[in-house]
Amino acid sequence: TCGGQLNRLRELQVKAFVVQDIPLHNLVMKHLPGADPELVLLNHYYEELDRIALSDMTRSEINELLQKLGFYKKAQPEDEVPDDFRFAPAKDSPFKDERPNKSASALDTENASSESDPEVKHTDL
Repeated sequence: TCGGQLNRLRELQVKAFVVQDIPLHNLVMKHLPGADPELVLLNHYYEELDRIALSDMTRSEINELLQKLGFYKKAQPEDEVPDDFRFAPAKDSPFKDERPNKSASALDTENASSESDPEVKHTDL
């Protein structure tokens, strides 16, 4: 059936992303047998900010999403991630925060609503 072929094509697109593109991004992959692939965005305290299903996305759509979120994509897997992107896509680390009275929950709320600057330590699939 056409729907089955489309589902298989999408599975192959996500698999291609996992195998070929994840090594280029500063992402952490966690394989959960039988689970649908999703991008989980965490803050510096490993608190979940967002969960994005990847099953219906193409490889290029996933890469575009990561670019919009501010993730750095290396040219080669062995390349270093620049310091500016070490905690990508977060631009500033709470460990260097100059606003000592700001609570972690305020940081989470502020950054969860900002598409261009969510605070993330790493992501899992």
